[in-house]
Amino acid sequence: MSAGRRLDGTPEPMHRWPLSTGTTVAGDCWGDLEGPLVLLLHGGGQTRHAWKGTGERLGRAGYRAVAVDARGHGDSDWSVDGVYGPDVMVADLVALLHTLGDRRPVLVGASMGGGISLTAVGQDHVDATALVMVDTAPRLEPEGVDKILSFMDQRPDGFATLEEVADAIGTYQPHRSTPRKIDGLAKNVRLGADGRYHWHWDPRWRSSAPDLETLYERQAACARRLTLPTLLVRGGLSDVLSEQGARSFLELCPHSEYVNVSDASHMVAGDRNDIFADAVVEFLSRVVPAGGRPQQQPRHLQPTPIEESWREAP
Repeated sequence: MSAGRRLDGTPEPMHRWPLSTGTTVAGDCWGDLEGPLVLLLHGGGQTRHAWKGTGERLGRAGYRAVAVDARGHGDSDWSVDGVYGPDVMVADLVALLHTLGDRRPVLVGASMGGGISLTAVGQDHVDATALVMVDTAPRLEPEGVDKILSFMDQRPDGFATLEEVADAIGTYQPHRSTPRKIDGLAKNVRLGADGRYHWHWDPRWRSSAPDLETLYERQAACARRLTLPTLLVRGGLSDVLSEQGARSFLELCPHSEYVNVSDASHMVAGDRNDIFADAVVEFLSRVVPAGGRPQQQPRHLQPTPIEESWREAP
């Protein structure tokens, strides 16, 4: 099940990995096969393409960067039962790491991807060597979150033209210049049987979102348990993660480092990939150097609730 047909010119994924969760996820890779694994997890409504520049930069620095489409997004499968949420996403992450050879990863997560990464590490489901949180924390601004959700919920009947898609994105991101060519927007939409363009994501993903207060409490508990090298990156123009929200994360996780990219919004990597990628590479060069050993030693992992259900199945 998907939003429709992929448009001509949409980049094909370099890999498709069938997971033990029953989902096949699409991904792209850059860099040295033997380099430290850096897994790039995008935000809600985004795709692996958000990480292309960062992945290339990490690859040049000696890392093995892997960006994947989350289930229900991009070229990855949609949930058959329409169920998403953090537990399912964390289970996909664990299964993906197993498929990639059970290597200890660096997790770099933006927004939704950051929440998944934080939960996976904080609840001992993933033994990561370092964590990079991008414009997300257990305390977000309601107005900024509502703006994102309103954008995702608009035009359930789709768009007649790619120009209409460009206008919708431009309204949401007025700080960015309008692209000269709209062909690049093709990867964000699919052509439905009705002849209209629809967003690439499963709309059921929105309806299965957990209660935000409960989610934030869970993430805060995870943040308190972090012991691995951690970097929080905030977009200085972000209306989703405020400076106060960032400081609250630093209080929960006092050993974490913090970078504020002054002229970037919530989409930090997309707005200022040069500064963002340099900050991540500088951080990783100290805590998980390419060709060296990570600071953090291996830990004992706990099965996810999804894994436990597999084990109990006849």
